[in-house]
Amino acid sequence: MPPFNSTRFAQPKLQRGFTLVEIMIVVVIIGLLAALAIPAFSRVKQKARINTFINDLRIGKDAFETYSLEVGAWPPDGISGIPPEMSEYMNLTRWAGTSSLGGNWDWDLDQFGYRAGLSILSPNVDDIVMTEVDKAIDDGDLTGGSFRRRDGGFIMILEF
Repeated sequence: MPPFNSTRFAQPKLQRGFTLVEIMIVVVIIGLLAALAIPAFSRVKQKARINTFINDLRIGKDAFETYSLEVGAWPPDGISGIPPEMSEYMNLTRWAGTSSLGGNWDWDLDQFGYRAGLSILSPNVDDIVMTEVDKAIDDGDLTGGSFRRRDGGFIMILEF
């Protein structure tokens, strides 16, 4: 006589998966978390772009001031962009491209009523973002101080 096999007479186990309602609840929770995270991520990304721009502006300002101290004059302004005379003081290839806020860098000598300034032409941001830049480096007013609005962009005035 064969041995008794209890599994042969046992009730079959019910296999249970996730119900449609449970899956939908998980999807809704993930959606809510994404809705909270995406705006926060966008704010962090924008703040990083602003900080990069401010850092670049300070690097450029320091380079032009160093040039002026060593040579005894500001570099000439004959073309759009950064003058080739600045090649010993800054990476011109990097400064020939767009800034972290969009737009192109430009050196201005005896332009817009100022003796010398480093400009950003046609940035891809609005005045609200540029006001944040101004608050971090100047007075928070784009109509006055050393960082201000100019025709077609914004300028960091190095000499009035």
